[in-house]
Amino acid sequence: MTHNSKYAKGVNQGMAKKEVDSKRGGQDKVPLTLRERQSVVRELARKYLRAPRKEKGRILDQLAQLTGYNRSYAARALRAAAQPAWKRKQTPKKKGGRKPVYGHDVICALTRVWAILDGPCGKRLAPFLPEIVLILERFGELRLDHQVREKLTSMSASTIDRLLAPTRKKLTLKPRSGTKPGTLLKGEIPVKTFADWQDSEPGFLEIDLVAHDGGSPSGDYAQTLDAVDVATGWTETMAVKNKAQKWVFQALEEIIRRCPFPVKGIDSDNGAEFINAHLMRYCAQHQITFTRSRPYKKNDSCHVEQKNWSVVRRTVGYGRYDTEEELSVLNQLYQLLRLYTNYFQPVRKLQHKERKGAKVKKSYDVAKTPYQRVLLAPQVSDEVKAHLQAEYSTLNPAELKRQIARLKAKLVELRRAKSSQSARPSPRKEQAAS
Repeated sequence: MTHNSKYAKGVNQGMAKKEVDSKRGGQDKVPLTLRERQSVVRELARKYLRAPRKEKGRILDQLAQLTGYNRSYAARALRAAAQPAWKRKQTPKKKGGRKPVYGHDVICALTRVWAILDGPCGKRLAPFLPEIVLILERFGELRLDHQVREKLTSMSASTIDRLLAPTRKKLTLKPRSGTKPGTLLKGEIPVKTFADWQDSEPGFLEIDLVAHDGGSPSGDYAQTLDAVDVATGWTETMAVKNKAQKWVFQALEEIIRRCPFPVKGIDSDNGAEFINAHLMRYCAQHQITFTRSRPYKKNDSCHVEQKNWSVVRRTVGYGRYDTEEELSVLNQLYQLLRLYTNYFQPVRKLQHKERKGAKVKKSYDVAKTPYQRVLLAPQVSDEVKAHLQAEYSTLNPAELKRQIARLKAKLVELRRAKSSQSARPSPRKEQAAS
């Protein structure tokens, strides 16, 4: 007798004893464990296949009573257990359920739209799909038949995330902070925390600098001035040669001029490039509220800190840019990036948070682009809205994406050329070696 048969015999005897004991005590029958059920099925499998029809019925009744299986599943388990292990592995499983609704054509079109929009999540992409599909078809970037278009534009956010899961990639790089404390003027500039941002009208900006030091903070290197409107998410970026107050102030003036609404407030960190008398006088003359965040509290500038990654770092990376040519290419890229980000990148805004025990439930509004939010703002004039609509009708997001990619490639080439030149020995060293 094999070990399995001895085990199964012991199991049967033990179960019989359990049943008798339970009946005597007036309690429910104690169920078998998974291991016990598997052993019983293996022991009865060969006997079941060799048995005649009536005997098979009796074995099924016995197994169903012992394990709790229904007869159909018990018969399938006995047939599977009687097969050799190598045969069981090679037996293909039949896929159940309904046929897939979204075919290869729909998934390819969705992937292309997702890539053109720089990989947004499903909750950001779903509300914008009907509009962006029409724009891409108008510029000849997509060619869809009626059935594919209908399926694509009616997708839910969860379906989009599920279909794009195989192609989604995430970056986990962590930046460093290069902010140095400002002057004693901090005492004259009020502090504004993340909890104080309740501005529902456009014109209140958070500003910050993003360093392009490439891991070596020595010497001068380019910085990107990043400005984000809290109400609409409108983002403007501009590169400067270093953190000098002169260049930062000139870039800030240019950003204020570009904004499609009057700037009413500026909130910065505690760096000396912002906390200075020149910027304070400018804000006082133009009736702009000037506030600052608490030291070492990045949540106070949460809106611009988010854009530092999603707009600046994802586009230009963490390389070192310290030449005039690289600075020029950065600003050319940012001219295109402002159009791509503000017109074709849907964002969701937090509506409210509700704490339930240890969990916090966050509610967001429907995703809209900064351009769409500006059009909905009653504080923005009709003339400005008409100008934005005219500019929007001329923009092809796929072409913007290609132009941005070409400038990114040019930045990489400039970095490689610079590193190859620095690796060459100087003429003096060559003469000394000879």
